[in-house]
Amino acid sequence: MSPRSESDRWMSQAQHDLAAAEHAASGDFHALACFLCQQSGEKAVAGYLFARGADHIWGHALADLCEDAMQLDKSFDVIKSVAMLLDKYYLPTRYPTGLPGGVPHDVYDGIDSGRALEIAADVLEFVNSRLSSLTEAAQQTSDQ
Repeated sequence: MSPRSESDRWMSQAQHDLAAAEHAASGDFHALACFLCQQSGEKAVAGYLFARGADHIWGHALADLCEDAMQLDKSFDVIKSVAMLLDKYYLPTRYPTGLPGGVPHDVYDGIDSGRALEIAADVLEFVNSRLSSLTEAAQQTSDQ
């Protein structure tokens, strides 16, 4: 499988996760929506890394994945500080042990999922713009 088609698979799932997060939030499943937003961001950045030729992606933290992407494209510094805010939704949104004395479905609310949805959409839009730039650069090179 070519790096681009692997990237397409990850980007497709990132988009689907974001749509699922929107659906979950609209049904008051805010903890799940927050987790799915983290997943969308993670998969989008992984999709970029695959497009740039990565064979394997290690880890789940957007902070780390954006650092990896910054090695290839310094502009990921722009989105890293926002994207890494989604990292706080990776574990505590799913497990009661991540929240002292609480359970995720009681703790996360519409404010949390609304902000997570906004951030995830920004990450996806940013990554899509970087992927478009790669496609344009490749087309310009092949036209020469």
